[in-house]
Amino acid sequence: MRYRRLRIEGASYFFTVVTYERQRLFSNSTTVDLLTDAIAAVRERHPFEIDAQVFLPDHLHAIWTLPDGDANYATRWRLIKECFTRAYCKRHGVPERTGVARMRGEQPIWQRRFWEHAMRDERDFSDHVDYVHYNPVRHGLVGAPRDWAHSTFANWVERGVYEVTWGSGEMPELPVWVARHD
Repeated sequence: MRYRRLRIEGASYFFTVVTYERQRLFSNSTTVDLLTDAIAAVRERHPFEIDAQVFLPDHLHAIWTLPDGDANYATRWRLIKECFTRAYCKRHGVPERTGVARMRGEQPIWQRRFWEHAMRDERDFSDHVDYVHYNPVRHGLVGAPRDWAHSTFANWVERGVYEVTWGSGEMPELPVWVARHD
């Protein structure tokens, strides 16, 4: 069966994008900055709102809202991956190609695909925002979302959506689907 992506113009989408063989490329701020720069460069030519995002060592989660009349998130991700890969290889050299990457002539930086989910309603959106911001805690990287630098959590605290202590101490109530994700 062929996988088909849902494309809804002007919609909000949740994404999971993973590095090739779960390499821990985003373990340092310099590499995160390269990715942030790639995203900014693509947004200049292909605008979208970043509602929430988090960069973890081997993957990222993002929620974007596309402009009215536009559902082309796939091109944006392709351009972001290409821009980041060029910058990464320029700074760190070209990684050794093994297995499938060698066969296809690809750089072993990203998994070929990504996961997307179109938001169904406000509750679905809110659940995914919580998931994005709590993810570093779920992975044991920090004790509270406020302690993870590569996240939009602080922006949401500033806007009054979260208390700064949200997600520290007891795990917040997350939707059932969280146990199946990541």
